[in-house]
Amino acid sequence: MTAEILVNVTPRESRGAFLENGVLHEVYIERANRRGITSNIYKGRVSRVLPGMQAAFIDVGLERTAFLHVSDIARREDVGVEFEAPPTDDIRAAVTEGDELLVQVLKDPLGTKGARLTTFITLPSRFLVYMPQGRGVGVSARIEDEAERTRLRGLVESFLPAERPGGYIIRTVAEGAEPEALRADMLFLQRLWGVVSEAGFRAPAGTLVHEDLPLHVRMLRDLLGQGVERVQVDAPAAHERMLEFARTFMPESLGKIELYRGNRPIFDLYAVEDEIQKALDRKVPLKSGGYLIIDQTEAMTTIDVNTGAFVGHRNLEDTIFRTNLEAAVAIARQLRLRNLGGIIIIDFIDMQDEDHRKQVLQALEKSMATDHARTQISSVSPLGLVEMTRKRTRESLEHLMCQVCPTCEGRRFVKSAETVVYEIFRETLRQSRQFEVQGLMVLAHQDVIELLLDEESAALGELEVVVGKPIRLQTEALYAQDQYDVVLL
Repeated sequence: MTAEILVNVTPRESRGAFLENGVLHEVYIERANRRGITSNIYKGRVSRVLPGMQAAFIDVGLERTAFLHVSDIARREDVGVEFEAPPTDDIRAAVTEGDELLVQVLKDPLGTKGARLTTFITLPSRFLVYMPQGRGVGVSARIEDEAERTRLRGLVESFLPAERPGGYIIRTVAEGAEPEALRADMLFLQRLWGVVSEAGFRAPAGTLVHEDLPLHVRMLRDLLGQGVERVQVDAPAAHERMLEFARTFMPESLGKIELYRGNRPIFDLYAVEDEIQKALDRKVPLKSGGYLIIDQTEAMTTIDVNTGAFVGHRNLEDTIFRTNLEAAVAIARQLRLRNLGGIIIIDFIDMQDEDHRKQVLQALEKSMATDHARTQISSVSPLGLVEMTRKRTRESLEHLMCQVCPTCEGRRFVKSAETVVYEIFRETLRQSRQFEVQGLMVLAHQDVIELLLDEESAALGELEVVVGKPIRLQTEALYAQDQYDVVLL
């Protein structure tokens, strides 16, 4: 696999694209007025403790109070200090109202939910993640070579300071790293934690103590080691900032970072803009002629697989199997591209052959293996359903770029013109019987008025006879199709 990173920077928005073998797989968007806050560290104050939920609401200076669950609170035993009494999972034993504490954002605010917090602080660098309250050394599961895992763990353990060593996780990109690079990362993280902890001690509650790197630099830190051969950025200032970061932390990658100077927008050149627009569509066509239907709701995301125009060449079971195989690969890409998370239900087309079901599940698991987010996939049910979860830490592409339709209010449907006509008839009768009027005027959408003047003209004439008053019609250009008014004259 070959990968490439594209970065587009404008004064109010930064966007990043991660391409694998020339195909867009991930999109990152950061806007000046809506910067993500995941990994930011705040000084917070406990505003309310909820024993029934084993959680607390923390005021960190954001629009909504943030949420801290008891399982995300670092206890004294987590830092090597024993409790005088046995540890407890009661939130009231961990925090009380008015307490001030240093917290880190685990998840951005999503919809109506506030940010989710933790007191297990983590600080990432190029090769390592430092956990001040942790102990021991862990190695990324994606480093599969056992000898390399042992080498890396041994190096980091040999560099651990005698006092307050903390814990470290060795990241995937550390595979093959030199001892000097690992040592430099550890020293940097220890200095950074010293600055952060001192700032946190002095800062008042509701203050941002440490902010994560901007998008274009984060992409270098988190993605550059994953087979990336080239990074192109179209803004000189961002390019210089990325070079500065690379000189300090990844000098071997300096040659990969290029300033794009073309006249054509970089996202247009690589068809990224078109792919982003397609990622907002509900229907996703497959090359075979089949298609996916993706519906995102508050509780979960559902994906329906359909054969569409694909008729196959052998028999129905073979057609279904091939469509499901293609869909499994497409679904994995769509989940990453749209950044869909939480509970996901996939409705594959029913397969009778047990071996076919296993192969489709294997295809889905293999396609999800390169996903940066943690996923869990269940087996295929007899009905062809697959339940899975994908870790959600930021807003989906749809929630970030779109808003609820003011006309249908998120239902995806509006009343038909015919339905609205019959509602108008009922409202007209109601008004004429309730009030003494000289006449009535109907204000409605153009399609509704045209239906009244055409197919429903006879019914409109009968209505005038029943009410005994003239009924006038007027088109309102700003009305939605299901919006109307009956005005008394």
